[in-house]
Amino acid sequence: MLSAAETANVDFKREASGVKSSDLVALANAPFGGTLLIGVDEFTTEDGVQRGKIVGCEVDDNARLMIINKATDCYPNVEIQIYIENLRLKPVMRIEVPSGNLKPYCSPRGEYSIRTEGRNRALYPEELLLVFMDREGEKFLSRFRTAVSQLESQVGGINLSLSRDMSAVAEHIHDLDDQLQRTLGRLGSLTDSTKKRSRNLLQTLKDSQESLEKLERHLLETSYIETQQRALQRLEEKMDRLSESLTQDKKSHIDG
Repeated sequence: MLSAAETANVDFKREASGVKSSDLVALANAPFGGTLLIGVDEFTTEDGVQRGKIVGCEVDDNARLMIINKATDCYPNVEIQIYIENLRLKPVMRIEVPSGNLKPYCSPRGEYSIRTEGRNRALYPEELLLVFMDREGEKFLSRFRTAVSQLESQVGGINLSLSRDMSAVAEHIHDLDDQLQRTLGRLGSLTDSTKKRSRNLLQTLKDSQESLEKLERHLLETSYIETQQRALQRLEEKMDRLSESLTQDKKSHIDG
């Protein structure tokens, strides 16, 4: 990094106080992040090429805290990693700024910037719109995946519950079918018994009817005999009276 000029991913700073929040924002908004080298001065070689020259800087807690405060002043907070290089000679502070996951980042003054071609520049409105759309799109996809996963889990639970319920219903229906078959068997047995009793009763009725008919004929025959006897008796009585009358007439005729 020292042998090359400042690039879209590398920025040289002489002192920690020279680091601005906008520098951190610009690297966080860059596609691949970048590196800040503090304690490095920029110079131009004899052939006109810019290079980095180590001059050293303070690397104590105050310097570190200053950088951290500037990172946390950004919105959203910029994540940074601080390393100390070349400590035995002229110490250099290396600040690694990864490409942020919460783009776009802005400074406390509301400035949106990005690191390109060795310098910081403001994000154009259309670039901001694309960044916002990408970020919201990722959030939407993340929420959508989460919702789909939860839905699949719920559907799986519902399917499992339905499968269990259907198995229970099928088993219950099987039990009901068995009970129905047993009930129909009992009804069949009862029906057969009822039919048998009905046939026996019908036969008894027929036998009783025949007995009644016989009794009626017998009664009729007995009544006819009694009638004939009474008629004969009356006939005998008439014959007796007639005979008696004839006898008296004959006697009267003789006497006369």
